[in-house]
Amino acid sequence: MLNRLYQWTLAKAAHRHAERWLFAVSFMESSFFPIPPHPLLGLMCLAKPEKALRYGFICTLASVLGGLLGYAIGHFFFAMFGHALLDTLGLAKSFPAAQCYLREYGAEIILIKGATPIPFKLITITAGFVGLPLFTFIWASVLSRAFQFMLVGFLFWKFGRPIKAFIEKYLAWLSALFLVLIIGGFLIASMLTSNGAAKTDKCSQPQAVVATQ
Repeated sequence: MLNRLYQWTLAKAAHRHAERWLFAVSFMESSFFPIPPHPLLGLMCLAKPEKALRYGFICTLASVLGGLLGYAIGHFFFAMFGHALLDTLGLAKSFPAAQCYLREYGAEIILIKGATPIPFKLITITAGFVGLPLFTFIWASVLSRAFQFMLVGFLFWKFGRPIKAFIEKYLAWLSALFLVLIIGGFLIASMLTSNGAAKTDKCSQPQAVVATQ
């Protein structure tokens, strides 16, 4: 299922409305869609390096707006369908620990984990659930998402020709790496609640966190 969605996402890079698909995938991924926009962004930047900064901006803007939807789901609709959504995405077990980290560290967690393979939707929904100040959520999301997407855009814009040659040569391997990162992000999130994980702080004990508003 995940691989089919991944291939479907990649196919949108060649669509005549590729920028709209990039916006849509970036928006959805921040709240409920399992596939991140990075593969689509990479292929679009590969095809047109001169537009890479524009594509990075589209990704950043859409991801932050989608994050607001995730925030709203966690804040207003968690009991109705938010928890079921996390369960469907395989993130429900990570939710108590995510609550704890956001309550303890707030914007720092969005800045750090928003720029990692950990699914951003876990952060956005949980932030809404715990009532993280909206202004804090927005500025931290802008910085963390821009770090990922604008950096990709800048690298393609600045070094488009050499990067394009490298990616074209190793496209199959890089596509596989993207898929591994997607799966790895979900696995890293699940490790938040792993009994075998190192217990370095109180948030590494998710069973001690009560998931109530």
